[in-house]
Amino acid sequence: MAEPQADPEHVLVVDDDARIRQMLLRYLEGEGYRVSAVADAQAAHDCLARHSIDIILLDLQLPGGDDGLSVARAIRSGSDVPIIMVTGRDDVVDRIVGLEIGADDYVTKPFHLREVLARMKTVMRRRKPAAAPSSESKRSLQFDGWSLDLDRRQLISDEGVDVALTTAEFDLLAIMARHPGRVFTRETLMDLTRGRAFDAFDRVIDAQVARLRKKIEKDPKSPALIKSVRGVGYVFTGKMS
Repeated sequence: MAEPQADPEHVLVVDDDARIRQMLLRYLEGEGYRVSAVADAQAAHDCLARHSIDIILLDLQLPGGDDGLSVARAIRSGSDVPIIMVTGRDDVVDRIVGLEIGADDYVTKPFHLREVLARMKTVMRRRKPAAAPSSESKRSLQFDGWSLDLDRRQLISDEGVDVALTTAEFDLLAIMARHPGRVFTRETLMDLTRGRAFDAFDRVIDAQVARLRKKIEKDPKSPALIKSVRGVGYVFTGKMS
């Protein structure tokens, strides 16, 4: 029996520009989030009172008496919900003040939707409790005759051949080999190996896995070390020694 799906994370978008609200709402809902979009400070406070919010995208330029900084200050007085400020290119002082108040990050208009999503994921990941120490401290991993040296960033085959890997390929293999048997979603793998382009998350990971399989699998079309999990992602199934 399949495990119940977790509730989607709830994003609150606060922006007086209806076009931007609609654009963010459609995009983030398409990425699997629950989204509430409001136009002013009062509506933002009302939404926060009624719902459990996981992250806020807050425009600093709001109509009425309370601007985005006032909203952020009020939120921070009683909550540590992540806040990403949305600012104009020239709002340097406001960005500094916002960060001092306790905002977690900011994006500037005009922004790219993928940048907003990437910053959201980074902020929410930082807010999650750190994992307990485990095999992460192990500096060399052996599986099926292969040796992965984490310090030298070197992969040696069962025949003693030094197999060249790109940075992304090495990071991907190291993360999965540290956790044999754990199923990783593509999104998780992209988050953990991030720091490169944010384009097309699924395709980037799929391409990296395909390249990696060509280098470490005896038969890339029938992989024994990195297997696909339909509809989810990938799992490392090498025998560790």
